[in-house]
Amino acid sequence: MNDASSIRYTRGAQLPDILQQRIAILDGAMGTMIQRYKLGEADYRGERFAEHHKDLKGNNDLLVLTKPEVISEIHEQYLAAGADIIETNTFGTTTVAQEDYELGEYAYEMNVAAAKLARAACDKYSTPDKPRFAAGALGPTPRTASISPDVNDPGARNVDFDTLRAAYYEQAKGLLEGGVDLFLVETIFDTLNAKAAIFALDELMEDTGERLPVIISGTVTDASGRILSGQTVTAFWHSVRHAKPLAIGLNCALGATLMRPYIEELAKVAGSTAISCYPNAGLPNPMSDTGFDETPDVTGRLMEEFAKSGFLNIAGGCCGTTPGHIAAIAAKVSAYKPRLSGQKFFSELVEA
Repeated sequence: MNDASSIRYTRGAQLPDILQQRIAILDGAMGTMIQRYKLGEADYRGERFAEHHKDLKGNNDLLVLTKPEVISEIHEQYLAAGADIIETNTFGTTTVAQEDYELGEYAYEMNVAAAKLARAACDKYSTPDKPRFAAGALGPTPRTASISPDVNDPGARNVDFDTLRAAYYEQAKGLLEGGVDLFLVETIFDTLNAKAAIFALDELMEDTGERLPVIISGTVTDASGRILSGQTVTAFWHSVRHAKPLAIGLNCALGATLMRPYIEELAKVAGSTAISCYPNAGLPNPMSDTGFDETPDVTGRLMEEFAKSGFLNIAGGCCGTTPGHIAAIAAKVSAYKPRLSGQKFFSELVEA
């Protein structure tokens, strides 16, 4: 039995109970919101990186150092919209990912700074009745440990497990130092990358004596119902369940309409583990203001159907979503009870 409820958390200890009482709300897209600020190369560089020899525009993670006020403002907009959990702006803040900009040496500092920004925003909006939580976001990196980058050489790899493990350990250590309440291993398209992150988190928590909730979120990349490295949703769950995550879920890639059968499958197989879901705002649409099809009302109604069907413990948004989407999701799902998990899940099975 995967029973995360038996873990004694040193941070985020209120979360397991909250997920049994109501559907918790996760924030929406960071990149979508950053685009609204129309930042240029000089904004990304700031004074500190003015002479850096590579272009930095698009390195959104760097903004925690060069435009921290923008990131703080975005965090606060999501909290004002009703988010219980906000993610640090660290999707690509590993040494592996930052090497694309030759900024790997700054990765640790960026993680600490990002966590402090999220922590401060949560502290500002927390109340006794509605505590807010900062989730340390660990993205997949641009490299994959189980898929060849060369179609002519199936055995080729551009990263290995130990390199990923070390990069994730450093990232998580920075996030922990900055004050996060939980870790979110997200947008997983390669299970081996995720296993490196999970290994690093276990190692860090063993080394520090801290024990934080972990949420694991995979990405189904197409209508085959598989993540990019080939696993079905059920196989993915069985590959990561040893980590005893507080929640397992899906995000990104597909909008809620196309994601539905896979979140339903996950809700059936994950037993005692809570379920999270934060889809894109539909499919990409370059003519849209956010770059995606769905308005807040549409996304809110789709997530309401998931809640009504009993699939959810955590609901939020990924690419193309805004504070408006999160407010709509929060309003729509608030009428429904969360999916039963943990001890309550098993109690009901026994009673039945």
